[in-house]
Amino acid sequence: MIFLVLAAGTVFLVRPGPVDRWLSGDPAKPSASARTPDPAPSPVLVAAGAAGTAPTAAGVEAAIGSLVDAPVLGSRVNVSVVDVATGDALYEKNPETKTTPASTTKLLTAATVLAARGPAYRLSTRAVAGAEPGEVVLIGGGDPSLAVDGDDLFPGAARLDKLAEQVKKALGEQKPSRVVVDTSLFTGPETGPGWEDGLIDGGQVARIQALTTNGGRVEPVHNEFGGDDRFADPALAAGRAFATQLGLPGSAVRKGKAPAAEESTASSAPAAGGPGAELGVVQSPPLVHVLDWMLEQSDNVLAEALARQVALAAGKEASFAGASEAMRAKLTELGLPADQAELSDASGLSLDNRISPGLLTDLLVLAASGKQPALGNMFGGLPVAGWSGTLRSRFADPTSNQVGQGLVRAKTGSLTGVNAISGNLTTKDGRLLAFAVLADETGETGAARQALDRIAAKLVTCGCQ
Repeated sequence: MIFLVLAAGTVFLVRPGPVDRWLSGDPAKPSASARTPDPAPSPVLVAAGAAGTAPTAAGVEAAIGSLVDAPVLGSRVNVSVVDVATGDALYEKNPETKTTPASTTKLLTAATVLAARGPAYRLSTRAVAGAEPGEVVLIGGGDPSLAVDGDDLFPGAARLDKLAEQVKKALGEQKPSRVVVDTSLFTGPETGPGWEDGLIDGGQVARIQALTTNGGRVEPVHNEFGGDDRFADPALAAGRAFATQLGLPGSAVRKGKAPAAEESTASSAPAAGGPGAELGVVQSPPLVHVLDWMLEQSDNVLAEALARQVALAAGKEASFAGASEAMRAKLTELGLPADQAELSDASGLSLDNRISPGLLTDLLVLAASGKQPALGNMFGGLPVAGWSGTLRSRFADPTSNQVGQGLVRAKTGSLTGVNAISGNLTTKDGRLLAFAVLADETGETGAARQALDRIAAKLVTCGCQ
């Protein structure tokens, strides 16, 4: 099934994305022996044009003012609605007020990692020779999409079984004797400040480590509303899975650090076969594909891992604090008001995060402008109302919001007492709008989500002249 999406004055034929195996209408997996080809480039979002009749501020106020005041959204509802083509504000309610954003934080994560690394960047997982004969060091490269074998969660993922094949070939007649797991790329606490209790036990996230398979999940299965069992120690679990591929028992796995590569006297290059010599490497799909899944399925582990790439690109420590600092610095480089963001994590699980709705719409307008081409790649991963990801089952009420199906592309967010939505939509007159509605003193979550959806749907239907 193919679907038409109107964005920035351009019509694209798209499928739901990672849910249906990235543009594949057949969910069947390729054979384990088949090489996963490099993906075709996704369509580039061209600079937003001035197609369609622009709404007026008075018209938008008349259309959504009462919806913003819905009691179920509580007493703190901050809003920004902007005409993407002109950058004109069409509706504002405390647009610069920093508000708990929940998972709409991932919009900042997406933009900053695209700006820092680019859409084609790949994450590498390496194996090197250890200090002792037969010792193999598995070095985490921060790839949360890494798979154990062909039974993967993320299409085209790098695989430990393929890495093990390289290692055995490189070792030749030398038998593997031990696996050492090196997670030193990431530093600091493995759970975020401001995280509510029970997030890991509830399957919403795993400990953030530089080595993890399938986002830390015990089984390579994603459940829309959480409940994905996670390993207590994802890196150690990955090491044990790798050991199995090498024919070793789980007891042959320990944590440690890779030795510094010895240099040969002739070339000052790593000595072949010596400690630290590379035995194999596997790479993730292009970053844009990992990003697509992160946005579409609101994957918290992927968000935190990608944010650490922003830190690493800036020469900062790959930690919660380092990533937050690097993200804000990158926002400033992009000309965005970074002072309107207080970040403690990159997934939005932290109750300490604060982001203004105006910053979110400023970001969306910039991404659609063509001035920063890499940022346009974030739109491909945004869930589509009634169609994909976290919006697949929303906008379903034919009396109030179903009209938004296919025309609203947005990131949602929910925490205890917090509900938010931010993205792009196309009005009935063909005008592209960016919007953000953040409410952090809401009532019952289901009713609050419906209230948010009604606001977006009303913007779709109104001429707002």
